Amino acid sequence: MGRLVMKFGGTSVADIDRIRNVARHVEREVKAGHEVAVVVSAMSGTTDRLVGWCREAAPIHDAREYDAVVASGETVTAGLLAITLQEMGIPARSWAGWQVPIRTDGVHGSARIQEIDGTEIRKRMEQGQVAVIAGFQGIGPDKRITTLGRGGSDTSAVAIAAALEARCDIYTDVDGVYTTDPRIVSKAQKVDRVSYEEMLEMASLGAKVLQTRSVELAMVYRVPLQVRSSFEAPDSPNQNRPDGTGPGTLVCDEEDIVEQQVVTGIAYTKDEAKVSIRKVKDQPGVSAAIFGPLAEADISVDMIVQNVSMDGTTANITFTVARKDLKKTIDVLDAIKARLGIHEVTHSADVAKVSVVGIGMRSHAGVAARMFKALAEKSINIQAITTSEIKTSVLIDEAYTELAVRALHTAYGLDKA
Repeated sequence: MGRLVMKFGGTSVADIDRIRNVARHVEREVKAGHEVAVVVSAMSGTTDRLVGWCREAAPIHDAREYDAVVASGETVTAGLLAITLQEMGIPARSWAGWQVPIRTDGVHGSARIQEIDGTEIRKRMEQGQVAVIAGFQGIGPDKRITTLGRGGSDTSAVAIAAALEARCDIYTDVDGVYTTDPRIVSKAQKVDRVSYEEMLEMASLGAKVLQTRSVELAMVYRVPLQVRSSFEAPDSPNQNRPDGTGPGTLVCDEEDIVEQQVVTGIAYTKDEAKVSIRKVKDQPGVSAAIFGPLAEADISVDMIVQNVSMDGTTANITFTVARKDLKKTIDVLDAIKARLGIHEVTHSADVAKVSVVGIGMRSHAGVAARMFKALAEKSINIQAITTSEIKTSVLIDEAYTELAVRALHTAYGLDKA
């Protein structure tokens, strides 16, 4: 029926019983006639333990050795799953990243994939063997093991699917992509299909289902990407639909979505911090002098709002950064404050970003106005606004996050009937 890459995260392979459950999911796809490759994460909690051991051994350590240690978690899982599949009578073998090989740059701890040679794996799959591949890892130019950083196994899976010209099913602890967080809105609905662009926006805006880099790769290489639950019964009659998809959410081209909602989902993140620079000179080059040093310090800036004073000589600039970067941001600004004549720098970490996302926003007017009205009706003040073609985001007090999400979910008609 075609090639399929199945990816299973840490909670899906947390112990031997769950690995057996994963093996039954793999068995179902093999029996359906697919050529199957499986990408696995480390068993739940393993990576944190390995990182802790590295720090205990030496607070400042060689990044190359760190990668060698941390990558071992995925290697263990791959071997255990291969053994389990063999016990079930399914031909399988494990592959470390360097054996594929998955070639990366030399940035240890956050390497980027440069090339995957899938020739040998493709040949083995054609012969009926399941390839069980350790995610999160590759091999650098110096022939040392590298790791891909947070969410690296998702990235590995999509990249391998691209190299094999396969569909990629990401199995996780949820059964798909929802219109918003079901823990906040009980009426949240599972979405059958979502476009690459929408999923990329939602992932970058706080939705935890898929990692941003994996969605970027899927969009660039047009890899059909599906989110499924590893905790649903592997032998459920709903596991394989007539169109070849499963019961989860398919991330695909916009053209493959028949009925497009104006707004597909509401995303939020509480990992934001707001920084305000007051009474800085309003003249060419000042913004570059502020945001240049921040970029050099590897600080990503999101929302930016600038207000010019009545006399036109000074301006106030407000922007947001990740909360974890707040202290580093203040340190950078303190270093340039006197040189730029900045009067005052204030900051706040009790803010949240709430966003509405939908490809239908391109062709519908009044989407942002409806957002502002819904928030106003709940007396929620907007501190900053940013927009793109398919999203509108606002910065609000963190205390009102859940109220805002529920209000917007209702305002855009996303509640379950």
